[in-house]
Amino acid sequence: MTGRRPISSTTVSSVLPTTHRRVRAAALSAAAMTACASLAAGCGAVPGMSTSTDDTIKVMTWAPQETSATNKPGMPAMASAYVKWINSQGGVNGRKLDLVTCNDHNSSVGAATCAQRAVDENVVAVVGSYSQFGDSYFAPLEGAAIPYIGGYGASNEEFTSPVSYPVNGGSLTLLAGLGEALAGSCGPVTLVRPDSIAGDQLPQLLDSGLTAGGHAKAVDQLAAEDLSEYDQQSQKALESATSDTPKTGCVVPELGDRTATFMDNFQRARKGYPGVKTAAEVGSVDQTVINSTGGASGPYEGSYITGWYPVASDSRWDEMKKVISKEAFGDNRIDPADAGVQTTWIAYQVLTAALEKIGDGEVSADSVRRTLNDGLKVSTGGLTPSLSWPYQGKLAAAGFARLVNADVNVQTVKDGLLQSANKQALDMTKVLENADLS
Repeated sequence: MTGRRPISSTTVSSVLPTTHRRVRAAALSAAAMTACASLAAGCGAVPGMSTSTDDTIKVMTWAPQETSATNKPGMPAMASAYVKWINSQGGVNGRKLDLVTCNDHNSSVGAATCAQRAVDENVVAVVGSYSQFGDSYFAPLEGAAIPYIGGYGASNEEFTSPVSYPVNGGSLTLLAGLGEALAGSCGPVTLVRPDSIAGDQLPQLLDSGLTAGGHAKAVDQLAAEDLSEYDQQSQKALESATSDTPKTGCVVPELGDRTATFMDNFQRARKGYPGVKTAAEVGSVDQTVINSTGGASGPYEGSYITGWYPVASDSRWDEMKKVISKEAFGDNRIDPADAGVQTTWIAYQVLTAALEKIGDGEVSADSVRRTLNDGLKVSTGGLTPSLSWPYQGKLAAAGFARLVNADVNVQTVKDGLLQSANKQALDMTKVLENADLS
């Protein structure tokens, strides 16, 4: 429904790695990074090495479309609008972008197929894309040394692969940030999450933020994965959140694609209880979901939501909106408030900065990757901190060597619209450094 693989026992790696996985990922990352360093040092021609030709620069954006689960059609649509806009200005250093799009169909086979197509098409980068199946698409990209710039953060491989250049902190930062945001204003906090191996990891993330803010850990309420209604769970959550306390309690549903179902049941059940606050993160709830569930009259009114970027009404998005209006007017696939669209916009800013740095030199996957690795700092106009990707990021010890932006923006739903609830973003780096994520 929104930006995450449905939580199940088979998708634990998409939420949080175990200690074993973290050590393994760090080892693989270090080995692959060494290989990439050798390539950058000039080991010679590599089969499938991607290079631009004929004064054009070929790039790819992929995302799932027309599936029964997660769909992100706005991401390739935003990529198309950006490419049209940049080409209308003569391209980058006189070279125009040539966009290839791919539908991963929200499957591991589809993700691998898109990655192989990127290799076959000799793209110099995959930019602003979404796929939950990092374990399927990173192997082909790493084999061809093709950089993956600005993925959505839907898989942990995005924060470990040496060819990945993420622009946000994925769901890891959002849930920890939500905990810190709630610590000062909530009484008892109840987390409603799946009774699964993957769900077992969620309390650690939320609690890392809560305890950093001096709050007690959340009440951990389990729900079976295959539920079609949550009446009983809603009542239980309300009971724990409205226990005798001077502060209003908070309920955090973290149920993936079933979050909306829970909130519908919760909205009916809460009428018989004292007031409580609700909270979520943009991986489960974004503006498009709020709109589709009734806006101001829907179940999310008054909720706290954590996101990676400023709210859509912020003036820092004005340039993106102008591009959408000019190049994609009437294209209803593109919602400026959608986190996927926003991520794609930022990712293409990173690509453009790298290409401008390369200048008149040869543009290839190798030169783009080398430019990003050599300390390039990218300004995104305040939408994120200045971005750069060192060999080992601050969260390398926690198993996320490529996670360089741990900022979280706290938002609230007012009159059906996400609005900023904090003056500046929360940097979750230290919280995640100190968290017990094993």
